[in-house]
Amino acid sequence: MAKQTPAEQALACSYTTGDGQVRFNISSLSVHHHADRSVTFTYEVAVVRQGRQDERWEFTLPWDDKSFVDVLTSPHPDPERLRQLVHLVRTLLEEWWETKGQSRRAAKMGRQLH
Repeated sequence: MAKQTPAEQALACSYTTGDGQVRFNISSLSVHHHADRSVTFTYEVAVVRQGRQDERWEFTLPWDDKSFVDVLTSPHPDPERLRQLVHLVRTLLEEWWETKGQSRRAAKMGRQLH
């Protein structure tokens, strides 16, 4: 298995949302680089909420923003750009979690694991 880049390591860290209501425990992240320089992130994540049973999901995020390719592949990415990338991806993960029940597009991005 190839060693993760600093960006992949940062993106694979578990975290709690700003309001403290939801914790995303990330058990795995795969990053697939495509020939057109786009990327697909595939997460395996346990979603933890107080008073509710944990849910395990696979979440797939197509990433067409080629402006972060250097951050994803660099052994020493710019810290500010890395922070921006992590923030953007986490925001999309949270948006998917909140909208998967109402949006067909969001629903297709995840599947519950048993």
